[in-house]
Amino acid sequence: MSQVIKLTSYGHAQQERLRFIDRCLHYFGQIARADLLQTFQIGLASGTRDLALYRELAPHNMTLRHDTKLYYRTATFIPLFEHDPNLILGELSSGTWAELSMGPRLAGICLDAAPSVIPTDAILAPLLLAISQRQAISCDYISLSSGRQPRELIPHTLVNNGRRWHVRAFDRRSQSFRDFVLTRFTRVQPLAQPTAEHEQATHDMSWQHILPLTLMPHPKLPYPEAIALDYGMHQERLNLEVREALLGYVMQQWLVDCSADYRLNPTQYPLALADHQQLNAITNKALLPGADL
Repeated sequence: MSQVIKLTSYGHAQQERLRFIDRCLHYFGQIARADLLQTFQIGLASGTRDLALYRELAPHNMTLRHDTKLYYRTATFIPLFEHDPNLILGELSSGTWAELSMGPRLAGICLDAAPSVIPTDAILAPLLLAISQRQAISCDYISLSSGRQPRELIPHTLVNNGRRWHVRAFDRRSQSFRDFVLTRFTRVQPLAQPTAEHEQATHDMSWQHILPLTLMPHPKLPYPEAIALDYGMHQERLNLEVREALLGYVMQQWLVDCSADYRLNPTQYPLALADHQQLNAITNKALLPGADL
């Protein structure tokens, strides 16, 4: 549990540096002044002041060893901040910490076994610009069903489905909201024309519709408590809220048996829907594992 301290009297930039010191001690047990200087591009005096301020706020959290010039976490350490485990795992797997003092000790300790395929900047940049400016784009897109086709899209959200990135967009050709895989674009250009109200994200009903779901360990598993622990379940139940447009991706990524009588192999699909009636309002069940059985 983190300590309760008042940081409102310090500027945002200094708060972030204090948080960084806290993170290094919390996760890695050490920090060097050079880590602060390199990460935040500050001067020697500023780094010294930040470390002194941290010691003032938490005098029992770290100690300096002059032989190594490193500050080490003490046995009485209590974090000053709440830290996001998802953030630190992502940074470790991407090598963010490699150049810092603890970098050599962290090499290879956290790997992403199946990293998402990243689109080129020539595609990503105009897509992000169109989303932020709420503009339409002209593009060439290669689909599995119709091959290369020119399209006009109004993109509103980028989504990582666990394997690849796609963009949720209104397609003027089909007059519907659809998903488009970023790596299948071969050209993206902005369109200097206004967009209609019905082309905006607020009219993407599948996106706006939030579904409550209850998951449970697959009923055919011999030791369901293992899965309950994996997902932090309470009484072997896990409640989720998922956008209808993302439901298929979530069920695939989480390996959820969506068949009515749990026909899928429980070793391959260790999770299952506890209440299949929650899917009654879904019109497109194509991506749901086992939904057609």
